[in-house]
Amino acid sequence: MSTSISSLGVGSGLDLSTLLTNLQTAESAPLTDIQTRATSYTTKLSAYSQIQSALNTLKTASDKLADPALFNTVKASVGDSTLFSAITSATTVAGTYTVNVGQLAQAQSLVSNGQADSKTAIGSGTVTIQLGTITGGTLDSTTGKYTGASFAADADLASVSITIGSGNNTLEGIRDSINKANAGVTASIVNDGSGTPYRLVLTSKETGATSSMQISVTGDSALQNLLGYDPAGTQSLKQTSVAQDAKLSVNGIDVVSASNTVEEAIQGTTLSLTATGNTTLKMTTDTSVVSTAVTAFVNAYNALQNTATTLSAYDADNKTAAALTGDQTLRGLINRVRQAVTTPQAGGTNDMKVLSEIGVSLQKDGTLALDSTKLSAAMAKDMKGVAALFSSDSTSTSGYGKQVSALVTNLTSSDGVLTAATNGINATLDDLSNQYNAMQDRVNAAMDRYREQFTQLDVLVASLNNTKTYLTQQFDAMTSSSK
Repeated sequence: MSTSISSLGVGSGLDLSTLLTNLQTAESAPLTDIQTRATSYTTKLSAYSQIQSALNTLKTASDKLADPALFNTVKASVGDSTLFSAITSATTVAGTYTVNVGQLAQAQSLVSNGQADSKTAIGSGTVTIQLGTITGGTLDSTTGKYTGASFAADADLASVSITIGSGNNTLEGIRDSINKANAGVTASIVNDGSGTPYRLVLTSKETGATSSMQISVTGDSALQNLLGYDPAGTQSLKQTSVAQDAKLSVNGIDVVSASNTVEEAIQGTTLSLTATGNTTLKMTTDTSVVSTAVTAFVNAYNALQNTATTLSAYDADNKTAAALTGDQTLRGLINRVRQAVTTPQAGGTNDMKVLSEIGVSLQKDGTLALDSTKLSAAMAKDMKGVAALFSSDSTSTSGYGKQVSALVTNLTSSDGVLTAATNGINATLDDLSNQYNAMQDRVNAAMDRYREQFTQLDVLVASLNNTKTYLTQQFDAMTSSSK
């Protein structure tokens, strides 16, 4: 008599499924322990990542203060800002200047005689545009034309020739052809509302006296009468704007510029001229950028300190420890950073040597406090001393900015203590993962063995129960027949 079991315990009536579950729980206990240990190390790894982030922020703030150029930052103040604006650079030096803007740079603009229609053919030929300088002669402000002037072509700019024919000999076609020719001139059409309203306007793309135009035309007289322009000869076009340089003086020194953007007339400074007139320009050391950088350094240091305190705390009431409580790597790291900001700098007798001289002091809880008033006073009295406290040239390692930056680089480098600690944790996690997998294999093998044994037991008991039932039925039948 064969017996098959569809579900464990059905054949025997025993609660074998529950027993098997309990055995699996017991066998899996080591897995839970490994998972708990892995979670603890993962939490520790995350804590180190927070420390790494705080250190990187401190390095960024330190690098800012390590740069000597920070302490040479100069800001500009213009007495009459309607005349010009000023942009400083790293090479700008402090000083006060009297600036007199006598003339703004502008581009030349020429206007043609009016045409009745902008789409009517005018004539054919070749238009040649040359840029250069108009000198001498007299300009009639009413007619916009020169008498007795001369024109000198710019030797660095080649003339540009434009062919005008049946496909482009309207006012609009001429405009478009000039704009496509890249001749240093922009063409447009203006409607003045008169009986012959359409006028071609040519404007030099660049300002300055060397951007005047000379336009020669060969071909139909109509085209010549429209565009011919020689400051030293026939001028069919009317000049409405003279090509001229900007002219100004700085502390009595004359300056000429082809553009209204005047660079290096004052060392390291760019002036953007907007109007004529006389005013003062003051260049002063910008202490605000230094103050901001020192504040960022203090905040970054405190953020690191606070992060370390939180990650190494112990809750006595609940008897729970943070991820890095008692961690020697963290303790040593924080001590080295604290030592870096409290060790006096080398220097002469009258040099600043400690941060407290500029209002940065170490508190009982390990954080730094900043006295902004004291910092401002120190910068006003001796900015060079403040600079030397944080920075130095490339040949020196002095300065808190340089030293803290170098320390953080060392701590977080590939062979630094923080990297070594995280590598150690990752190695431990890899080992725990291997242990977990090996233990899981053992648990699975044991459970397969138990399951097979329980199945055999179930089949055996079921078979015995079937035999018992059969024999009972036979005995009952024999008893009934004997009566």
